[in-house]
Amino acid sequence: MPNGKSKSKKKELVFTREQSVGVVERQFAEFDTPLKLRSGGVLDTFAIAYETYGTLNEDKSNAILICHALSGDSHVAGYYTDDPNEPAGWWDDAVGVGKMFDTSRYFVICSNVIGGCRGTTGPSSLAPDGKPYGLRFPVVTISDMVEAQRHLMDRLGITKLFATAGGSMGGMQALQWAVNYPDRVENVLFIASTPLSSTQNIAFNEIGRQAIYADPNWRRGAYYDHPEKPVAGLAVARMIGHITYMSEYSLEQKFGRKLQTGNDLTYTFDTEFAVESYLQHQGEKFVERFDANSYLYITKALDYYDVSEGYSTIYDALRKTNANFFVVSFSSDWLYTDKQARELADPLRKLKKNVEYHRVRASFGHDSFLVEVETMTELVGGYLDRVWKRKQRPPKTNSDKKG
Repeated sequence: MPNGKSKSKKKELVFTREQSVGVVERQFAEFDTPLKLRSGGVLDTFAIAYETYGTLNEDKSNAILICHALSGDSHVAGYYTDDPNEPAGWWDDAVGVGKMFDTSRYFVICSNVIGGCRGTTGPSSLAPDGKPYGLRFPVVTISDMVEAQRHLMDRLGITKLFATAGGSMGGMQALQWAVNYPDRVENVLFIASTPLSSTQNIAFNEIGRQAIYADPNWRRGAYYDHPEKPVAGLAVARMIGHITYMSEYSLEQKFGRKLQTGNDLTYTFDTEFAVESYLQHQGEKFVERFDANSYLYITKALDYYDVSEGYSTIYDALRKTNANFFVVSFSSDWLYTDKQARELADPLRKLKKNVEYHRVRASFGHDSFLVEVETMTELVGGYLDRVWKRKQRPPKTNSDKKG
C-alpha cells in the first residue's frame, strides 16, 4: 500500500527458537586507519564488533546492513550458545529464513556503533596509554557511526548495499548512509525514526544523562578502576527511556494499577505497583550489559542528529541521494512521531524521489516496530521482496520497448 495507512494486527506471527538463525558468533574487525570525527577528534585506531547472517552472493549484491538503536548492539539475531534459556538477539523475529530479512536470499550484517560498549571502540575501550578512555573519548555523531560502518563494508568487499535498515537510531544511520554515500545504497528502510531530533527528544535524553551525572559512582566518567559503577544512575536513565518506548495504552493494558504483591496499599515508599517493579527490572537488566559513559555518548549523538547538517536545507541534503526510501511510522509512537516521519517523506516526494510511506495503526508506541511482528514482516518483508525481484529483471532492450 504505497503512501497509505496500514492497520496493525495482533502479534499472531510467532517464531520459535528452532526457527532462529541458531548459534552465531560475534566477529571483530580492527582498523589502523584513522577515523576522523565530525567533532574534530580522531581515533588513530578502532575496532568494530559485528555479526553476519546468510550468505553473500557471488557479485556481493544481496547485502543488507541493519543498524541498531540506542540500547541495541550487533547481536540482532540468534544465540551465542545452545543454552535453551539464553535470550535471543534483539530482533530475532526479523532475521532468518522466511522472515522479514530473509537469510535464504540476503546477507545480513549488523555492527555495534562507534562509541558503544559491546566490542566496538568506545569510552570503555583502552586508549593508546593503556587506560580506558572515559571522557577522553571524542564526541561522536550518527555520521561518524556510518563512517565506521563504511570501513567495515570496505573490509568485507561490499561496494554497494542492497539496503540499509533500522528503527529509531538505526533509522537515522540508514538514512545518513544514503546522504553520505549516495552511490553505495539502493534502498533505505527508515522505521520509527526522525531526520531531526526534536526538542522533546533532546529533553528526555538530558534527563537520563543527569541521572548518571548525579550518581556519585560516576566520578566524571573515571569509574573503570573502581569496584562501584554508576549502576543506579544508569538504571534510572534506562527507566526513563523505556517509558518513552511504550504508549499510555500499552502501559495501561499491561499493568493498569495492579499491585505487585497483595491486594492492599501499604502507604509506604516500597515498590507497590506492578509498573514500578517492571521499570526497576528493566533498569537492573540494562546495567548488566551497558556502560554508563556509552549511554552519555550515544544519547549526545542522538541529540546532535540533523540530516541537513552541513547543508542549507533538508532538500539540499536529500537531493543528492539515489536510493529508494521505505518510511514507516506508528500512530502511538510519541517519541518519534508521524509528523517527524513526514518531515522526511514529504521533502523526498517534492524532490521526486522514489518513496513509499506507511503510517501503521499500532498501540505499542515506539516499540511497535519490534512487537508488531506480523505487520512488519508483511510490510518490510513485502517491500524487500518487490524491490529484489525488480532488481533481478533484465533491462528492457530497444526491441522490447518497440514491442
